[in-house]
Amino acid sequence: MGLLHLREFQNFFVFSSAGIQRVLKSENRIFKVLERADPPVQWQTLSSKGRLGIHLSENPGEAPTFVCNTIPLGGSYPDFVSDETRRTISADDANLGFLFEQDEKKLFVATNVSGQNFEWTKLAASADIVLIDGTFWTDNEFRGTGRSNKSAREIGHLPLSGPDGLLEQFPAEAEGRKILIHINSTNPILDEGSAEHRAVLDAGFEIAYDGMSIDL
Repeated sequence: MGLLHLREFQNFFVFSSAGIQRVLKSENRIFKVLERADPPVQWQTLSSKGRLGIHLSENPGEAPTFVCNTIPLGGSYPDFVSDETRRTISADDANLGFLFEQDEKKLFVATNVSGQNFEWTKLAASADIVLIDGTFWTDNEFRGTGRSNKSAREIGHLPLSGPDGLLEQFPAEAEGRKILIHINSTNPILDEGSAEHRAVLDAGFEIAYDGMSIDL
């Protein structure tokens, strides 16, 4: 809410899949503030399986500054999205991963790995840096807090631990840095003295922190 309020009179771009754009425009009234900008916010539609050249220069004809590749990660739309809307938008649009390419360097970003689609492993294996979903340690972690009756997988996050968890599913052949992001406050890996913290470090992962700087 704060970001939207601060930017409600500024013109900017929103890049999203067609399904997410539909949700933001019609299923959550708070995003109506985006219509108050003059000129209005500019929506750019991303294909769930696409390749898009991004131009940061205003000079026509210049090569793209970098390239963005998208891939569906599986998962579902938020609970507030109506059944009628769900029937008319693509399930692939709900959750995307991104591979950014520039000067032969690659960055893969996946904040929500659902465990329903493992095509992302190919992109992760090819990337110099991977920023990936580290939300929960176990599948029942959120249930244990009493905040929800849903498991990690039911809300779209593959837990880190277990025989079919993200630590096990991550491609062994990947040579780039792998950094866990989007870490929930319930996740024990945040405790530097915990066995879980040590387990992710031993598996070759880094744990993101506020103010972290990454050179690529």
